[in-house]
Amino acid sequence: MKAFNDDDFLLQTETARRLYHEHAAKMPIIDYHCHLIPEYVANDHRFDNLSKIWLEGDHYKWRAMRTNGVDERFCTGKDTTDWEKFEKWAETVPYTMRNPLYHWTHLELKTAFGVTKLLNPSTAREIYDHCTAMLRTPEYSARGLMKHYNVEVVCTTDDPVDSLEHHLKVARDNFGVRMLPTWRPDKAMAVEVPADFRAYMEKLSEVSGVSISCFADVIAALKVRHDFFASVGCRLSDHGIEEFYAEDYTQAEVDAIFNKVYGGTPLTREEILKFKTAMMVEFAVMDWEKGWTQQFHYGAIRNNNGRMFAQLGPDTGFDSIGDFTVAKSMSKFLNMLDRQDKLTKTIIYNLNPRDNELIATMIGNFQDGRIAGKLQFGSGWWFLDQKDGMEKQMNALSVLGLLSRFVGMLTDSRSFLSYPRHEYFRRTLCNLIGNDVENGLLPASELDFIGRMVENISYNNAKNYFNF
Repeated sequence: MKAFNDDDFLLQTETARRLYHEHAAKMPIIDYHCHLIPEYVANDHRFDNLSKIWLEGDHYKWRAMRTNGVDERFCTGKDTTDWEKFEKWAETVPYTMRNPLYHWTHLELKTAFGVTKLLNPSTAREIYDHCTAMLRTPEYSARGLMKHYNVEVVCTTDDPVDSLEHHLKVARDNFGVRMLPTWRPDKAMAVEVPADFRAYMEKLSEVSGVSISCFADVIAALKVRHDFFASVGCRLSDHGIEEFYAEDYTQAEVDAIFNKVYGGTPLTREEILKFKTAMMVEFAVMDWEKGWTQQFHYGAIRNNNGRMFAQLGPDTGFDSIGDFTVAKSMSKFLNMLDRQDKLTKTIIYNLNPRDNELIATMIGNFQDGRIAGKLQFGSGWWFLDQKDGMEKQMNALSVLGLLSRFVGMLTDSRSFLSYPRHEYFRRTLCNLIGNDVENGLLPASELDFIGRMVENISYNNAKNYFNF
């Protein structure tokens, strides 16, 4: 019987073990999409205890705790202590077996704190005290943890109106890890609530110095901010969308739609889709002009529980996989850009595994031979960033594209303890390929090339693709 979470965790064959230990494990981490709080890195934040770094803002854990019958006050409440919340999480952990949380929890404890005991009610206090004591040492600050995990670059997720002051401070400090911003302009095209849109436009006008009274002014203001992001090292944009927008529109229509919503009048669904399409095209052209990579995270149905959304707000664990029909609109949107030869490097992340083969074939339609892997099938995202989801994504990409050109994994996390997700991915990758070699599906005589391929997917492809 194989031991749990040992040095060969997830590695089922000798070839898999060789690929991981000799090739994948040594590669630095490029975390090109995350939700770290930039201020924490700039100020080298210190965490008071294990609960603070592990449970605050972690909707993955909150969902599991609620499902296990834990009262909401132990998830997001203000009237409970950090220890009480951790205790409830420890009670939940044994019930997460076969959920990726079980693997992540024990990988994080082992790789960050050297804890190899299983977390459960009987070990909770010991583990909490041990890890909390370590967190209070300088090596376990925000920057210390990034160095501990051999992180080379992180790309945060930032609104066009953000000051990026924390990124600038990190660049000045030059502490050994680069923190770069990512352009996330979702609010600039969120026209569903006219008052919110108008308020955002006023803030955009203030930070850009561009007076906004028409659609052209909006684009001018956004270009000012786009240039500013580029000056701070930005290389990527990111867009969180339910589905791809590809409505036919005229400039006159878009001008009229802007005037209508800016004046406070609600839009029809057709008008909303036309405006979003126009904005997405404008964003894509800006990215193409600078050689950035655009990312699309699509397919989530957010804030499903209206009662809890009213109580807690967004990003608190009440989102799910959607079933949008996207192939035609995705193809049309990419075509709108490709016809102008203004389709920049693009990564598409799907949330519904039903779409794996769809994405793997769609990206092949727009590869142009100028950049290896110009269009990328993004790694397993959100509900799919676990062993099964990763394997399905990589299998679809392998069969229908080139796994060897894949830019690999990211954390998509707010936590400074989430870097073992890269290890988890690399172990899964090595196991997948190693099993193929052992089963005669790949030639053992090519292990040197395969080893380099593993190193490339783990690190080199991303470094080259994003021009890091």
